[in-house]
Amino acid sequence: MTLSTLDTATQKLAHRETLRLCTAGSVDDGKSTFVGRLLHDTKSVLADTLASVERTSADRGFEGLDLSLLVDGLRAEREQGITIDVAYRYFATDKRSFILADTPGHIEYTRNTVTGVSTSQVVVLLVDSRHGVVEQTRRHLNVAALLGVRTVVLAVNKIDLVDFSQEVFRGIESEFTTAASALGVDDVRVVPISALLGDNVVEPSTNMDWYEGPTVLEILESIEVSRGRANDLGFRFPIQYVIREHASDYRGYAGRIDAGEISVGDTVHLGEGRTSTIAGIDSPDGELQTAGPGESVVLRLSSDVDLTRGDLIAGADRPEDVRSFDATVVGLTERSLKAGAPVKVRYGAQLVRGRVSAIERLLDIDGVSDVETPETFGLNDIAHVRIDVASELPVENYAARGAIGSFLLIDQSSGNTLAAGLAGHRLR
Repeated sequence: MTLSTLDTATQKLAHRETLRLCTAGSVDDGKSTFVGRLLHDTKSVLADTLASVERTSADRGFEGLDLSLLVDGLRAEREQGITIDVAYRYFATDKRSFILADTPGHIEYTRNTVTGVSTSQVVVLLVDSRHGVVEQTRRHLNVAALLGVRTVVLAVNKIDLVDFSQEVFRGIESEFTTAASALGVDDVRVVPISALLGDNVVEPSTNMDWYEGPTVLEILESIEVSRGRANDLGFRFPIQYVIREHASDYRGYAGRIDAGEISVGDTVHLGEGRTSTIAGIDSPDGELQTAGPGESVVLRLSSDVDLTRGDLIAGADRPEDVRSFDATVVGLTERSLKAGAPVKVRYGAQLVRGRVSAIERLLDIDGVSDVETPETFGLNDIAHVRIDVASELPVENYAARGAIGSFLLIDQSSGNTLAAGLAGHRLR
């Protein structure tokens, strides 16, 4: 390989896109083995780690490699009572890099699944071919739909234990796609796999002539990488800090762009009917002409206006400031909340007093029946509520995987986070 060829290859690797995904499934669906297979077959395991797995597998009398050992450390730590919400794994291929959020399978860890799914573009759900679509499958599918994930890969695992049956696979595929369609998940891929043997995870299977589709990895390599369409939304810039230098008369507003793009010369809306123009965009690398979602910058305005931390600089579609809004919330702590409960509301950079004025419905994501006007909601519950706030907030509907419309409910006395919320969002 020549030096120029090496440089070209290095540049390609450096500019690989990164896809964020989340794995979920019921207990004993083979999720640990699946993640281990992905890491092993993409050559993302260090030699000393692999040697350790080989020794432990042999000591346990396992024929071949027990790939679940690559991720079972997380499980052991949970059993010891150590708090670990989601384990993140990193691997890469020649086509792109991946950040994998590995979530727990137990029902009582629904809140952890919400955490993992919230930052993911793709959810890979595993089911056991012998059991098919179960309660946890529907629960995790509901969470994906709730958080706006539109691409779900169903990995029908342990297909070898049902003799690689096409009939079993098609039955599970039909049931799952029907459930996904009802929830508005419009991009569903279903793949028969054996994580233990390696069929259709990274390498195509030689045991299922009837399946001609892609492997799980081929799907992950081909899905378009996006920022949850944050680029397509109107400009949103919550102010984190006001920078003033009296000697030079400099005033800038620091923060991170949540959505949309902004350029020097653009008109921005500041609330209460006020507008201004972008005079400059400063960054650690110098002045910019344009900036987009995820970039941390300092905006300079052409007019002298009174703005503080928490204020929103936005495009022409700036949301109205409100004192009350509807939302879906996920309970994150043991403490139950009832209607009228006082809380603090963290929305963007603002923290204001508020209360849960009404609990309208407790969502049954297991597919049985919802609870109308429940008295309380708590840990792992998903509820439709109404929130009142003491100060006006520019609240708008949740979109782009939380780029806008996400908030937290916080205990006023302890400061603990009680629930995560999606403003204006209604599932089903």
